[in-house]
Amino acid sequence: MSYLPSPEEKAAYVNQMFAEIAPRYDLMNRLMTGGQDVAWRRELIGLCDLPSHGRLLDVGTGTGDIAKEALRQQPGITAIGCDFTYEMMAVGRRAGEQRRVSAASLPLSPLHFSQGDAQCLPFPDDTFDAVTSGFLLRNVTNLEAALAEQVRVTKPGGRVVCLETAPPTQVLMGPAVRLYMFRILPLLGKLISPRGSAYRYLPASTLGFPEPEMLALKMERVGLKNVFFRRKMLGTVAIHVGTV
Repeated sequence: MSYLPSPEEKAAYVNQMFAEIAPRYDLMNRLMTGGQDVAWRRELIGLCDLPSHGRLLDVGTGTGDIAKEALRQQPGITAIGCDFTYEMMAVGRRAGEQRRVSAASLPLSPLHFSQGDAQCLPFPDDTFDAVTSGFLLRNVTNLEAALAEQVRVTKPGGRVVCLETAPPTQVLMGPAVRLYMFRILPLLGKLISPRGSAYRYLPASTLGFPEPEMLALKMERVGLKNVFFRRKMLGTVAIHVGTV
């Protein structure tokens, strides 16, 4: 059985799927990665090379974890999280408000949310010092268009930094990785999330996604320079960096 929608159905499918899993999305991320996603976000923001009062856009922000990490590391920046799915941002906004109320120290700068399509971002050219995304690109219908939009809204000299999955075909312990992705992960999703089928789609979407070397080439083709990537989690995840 295929768990991937057709290209024509993909946008609506992905929007509905993330709307349904929004309340448990962050919990599932911690469980799926053994908490390593926290360290990946920390490293991703370090690779953005943001100026002290810079502007950051996180595309496909979900609940805003990457943008919140940016504000934690550099409280003086302006951070905007943009996502297609309103429900994901609503969960992130509520969590942020609760943390600000309960925090004993001075609050961080607020994270601004903006609903928008990754393939047609609602921002002017050359607006941001860095543009990030985490596990976004495999969910868009046109990968090159999404990358080109990230380049368009980034200032010259700024960075585009993407955290993405990689297909398990060439990684060490490939059979074990496949067992986890296609057996254990869907079962975990069924137990934790209101829409367990989402955790069949997510591994399936990884299989058809470009390997890190190919994604790096695609980033270069849309105009990014000095592109490099770092593999994580037995090669199943990679952080890609390019300069505009």
